[in-house]
Amino acid sequence: MTEAVSAEAVSACGPEQARWRRARLGHGGPPLDLLTASFRRHTYAPHAHDEYTIGVCVGGYEVIDYRGGHIRTGAGTIVVLDPGEMHTGGPGNATDGYAYRALYAAPSLLGEGATGGAPHFPEPLLDDPELALALARAHAELSSCPDPLEAESRVPWLLTALARRHSAARPLPDRVPGAAGIARTVRDRLADELTAPPALASLAADLGLSRYQLLRAFRTATGIPPYAWLAQYRVGRARVLLEAGLRPAEVAGLVGFADQAHLTRWFRRVLGVTPAVYRNSVQDTR
Repeated sequence: MTEAVSAEAVSACGPEQARWRRARLGHGGPPLDLLTASFRRHTYAPHAHDEYTIGVCVGGYEVIDYRGGHIRTGAGTIVVLDPGEMHTGGPGNATDGYAYRALYAAPSLLGEGATGGAPHFPEPLLDDPELALALARAHAELSSCPDPLEAESRVPWLLTALARRHSAARPLPDRVPGAAGIARTVRDRLADELTAPPALASLAADLGLSRYQLLRAFRTATGIPPYAWLAQYRVGRARVLLEAGLRPAEVAGLVGFADQAHLTRWFRRVLGVTPAVYRNSVQDTR
């Protein structure tokens, strides 16, 4: 899992803090950069990015100069800046500062579920509490543990929703014929390649689908994204090894989790207890 835990840069100067984290969209896939920032005084110089800049304000107020006007963010708002657009950013007032989570997404990521290529966002400031919460939660969890399959399952799905709800692009049809068979094929491949699962983009290409179509079909058939299915499958395999007496630190790598903390997070989600508690309980019973 060394590709998943990639470059991380942290800077701090008094109250100014920023952390840069790089995830991978699938095993060996393209990078996805994640920024977590909390500033009181910092002001960005005018600049532009080749990618979309997608940020969720999580505290305070930021003022962004963009397209000849000013954007004023508040907690829970989403900002989308199109590639190549010059912008700045700074505190909205002298006391509160501003905090946000941002990701930098290649144009292709937002165009998977819509026609016309890279979508255009006429309005950069979006009020969509449900999507803002989902983006912030995914950002936080991927910044903590940038699992490639999780990143590829969650980020393109959320960015497609962003484009379909708020851009000028026209959505593609949702229905994918043969969803059950597609999901079964994907499940089999993920189970067979437990410790190094293939990228969803590669699986989709093998099936003659786009990645968004694969994700849509999998969710339609199972109700959950591929990474969540695989995590639960790994927990099931981990139970067998824990019952055999192996320690959680050993089990984590054998079933494909990044580390013991990653195993523990999912074990508690699925079974409600930690791997250590489970192991001790079954060992006592034996």
